[in-house]
Amino acid sequence: MNHNGNNIESRLWAAADELRANSKLKSSEYSVPVLGLVFLRYADYKFQAAVKALTGQGGGRRKIGPADYQAMGVLYLPETARFSALIQLPEGANIGSSINDAMRAIEAENPDLKDVLPKTYNRFENALLKELLKTMNSVPMDIEGDAFGKIYEYFLGHFAMSEGQKGGEFFTPTAIVQLIVGIIEPFHGRIFDPACGSGGMFVQSARFVTEHQKNPGAELSVYGQEKVAETVRLGKMNLAVHGLAGDIRQGNAYYEDLHRSTGKFDFVMANPPFNVDRVDKDRLRDDPRFPFGLPRTDNANYLWIQLFYSALSDTGRAGFVMANSASDARGSELDIRKQIIEARAVDVMVAVGSNFFYTVTLPCTLWFLDKGKAGTAAPQCGKNQEHTAALGSGGPGSRKDQVLFIDARHIYRQIDRAHRDWTPAQIEFLANIARLYRGEKPENLHDSADLLAEYFPDGKYSDVAGLCKVSTLAEIEAQGWSLNPGRYVGVAAREEDDFDFKVRLEEQNEELEALNAEARELEARIAENVAKLLEAA
Repeated sequence: MNHNGNNIESRLWAAADELRANSKLKSSEYSVPVLGLVFLRYADYKFQAAVKALTGQGGGRRKIGPADYQAMGVLYLPETARFSALIQLPEGANIGSSINDAMRAIEAENPDLKDVLPKTYNRFENALLKELLKTMNSVPMDIEGDAFGKIYEYFLGHFAMSEGQKGGEFFTPTAIVQLIVGIIEPFHGRIFDPACGSGGMFVQSARFVTEHQKNPGAELSVYGQEKVAETVRLGKMNLAVHGLAGDIRQGNAYYEDLHRSTGKFDFVMANPPFNVDRVDKDRLRDDPRFPFGLPRTDNANYLWIQLFYSALSDTGRAGFVMANSASDARGSELDIRKQIIEARAVDVMVAVGSNFFYTVTLPCTLWFLDKGKAGTAAPQCGKNQEHTAALGSGGPGSRKDQVLFIDARHIYRQIDRAHRDWTPAQIEFLANIARLYRGEKPENLHDSADLLAEYFPDGKYSDVAGLCKVSTLAEIEAQGWSLNPGRYVGVAAREEDDFDFKVRLEEQNEELEALNAEARELEARIAENVAKLLEAA
């Protein structure tokens, strides 16, 4: 974007953060009310555009009403809830109460938002609220595309960064989500996220559908579950600000299957909490969501992996974030991993470098499951079906006994000293590797053609040392059923004059961090097991 790009996002954030600093409020106290005002500003912008579009469409006895706006995917705003009314409140007015009333009025007209919007603005001083309203009002009205939605995501991300570990529970970096979406390609169907946080997986899926000239409201049905009530509200606000309808419910996914998920969904996407302990596995016995058995170790990673697997339909695809340690975990977790691999469900594994998340520096792994690849029928997605039919031998049956490993640890854009992401071209390039492997046509919506031509000059998949490798189940068995991409991809050949000491040192430091983290985890498990043995002795 030009005038409506990152400069507007960063300017709004800087202004809002300065107000927070002057108010002496914690970020956690400030974040949801500010996001509520971003939400209101965006809803007002879309509402005003809809007013223009609907003007003159009423006639005779029929008047334009809330249902007409909702049919356009726009929230109906009563007059007192419109941003223009709030910005014009006089200095002496109780602005906090007026904003609270505006939020209640929106909920009354839009039942999906009942008890969702923040209504704690009376805690803020009038002067602060007036400045916040002015800050939000400074966004130009000729902003292009879904820029308001991107501003909302920008604020979500920065609040996540400033809130530390708590923030990481509700926000997954957009680049990670976009790669998951790009590889599983949710063109049409039912999407499920049992650890949905603020709903970023749903928003990026809708954006993906829009990029491909389809209406996400007509193509996608979204279902989510989240443990924390405040995060459920954030997720519902995020869906509403992007014009999406969805069914997000509050509940603990380990014990509550609120959407009766088994075998139900075309797509599953998630970023679950890593290495959770003390899950009461006695409550999970005989639960059909764990078809490969319960891990004996006190770690929930393989509970989550089975939750994702079991929620898929016979042709469903899943993409999720997982701790690196899960790819090589031993004991009962290895037994479960072996069964999932032998079920021909694992399709793609992507190693992601460190510093992609706001709250932890450790690297992670993206897992992609595809139940449809075990059969011979073409995938259920219309676009995939066209590609498969056009390319013949690239169908899912041909990769039944294969897994694609991608090492993306050395692909990134440095945002600042402590944070990295991928450019849109890099995301598309990585997703295109998976498309070539599946026999699909690569995309170039984000100018990734040059990058693809550099590694795949003939436009067909081939193994590239240090980047990607297709391995057979026999090769995976020989590696002890490991799903760690680094074991298969190898190291790219380097020209001596291409040596960069700083880059090499950073790479080795990343690997050391990962090994240290795994060593600490093993040390903790050994100590725990020794303590149990001593208690039993």
